[in-house]
Amino acid sequence: MITRINIALMIALIGCALSLINAQYQARRLFIELEREQSLSKQYDLQWTQLRLDQSTYGKHSRIEAVATQELNMVPVTPERTQYLTAAELR
Repeated sequence: MITRINIALMIALIGCALSLINAQYQARRLFIELEREQSLSKQYDLQWTQLRLDQSTYGKHSRIEAVATQELNMVPVTPERTQYLTAAELR
């Protein structure tokens, strides 16, 4: 009778030990995944900050004007080059 109780308790103890080992493994795995995701989040924040800086730089009027004149060979509009239309010409 006592032997059966000891065997039952030993089986319960082994089951609890295996359950504890499994829980620790899962906790470690989830912690590693959390660390990986936090690192990825930091990288995304850094990229977002860089994109906002680029957007503010590329959106400045002086840069747009410089690109238009240098790369696209555009010139400012002068009154001599402006064509005016009247309502009679549109009909």
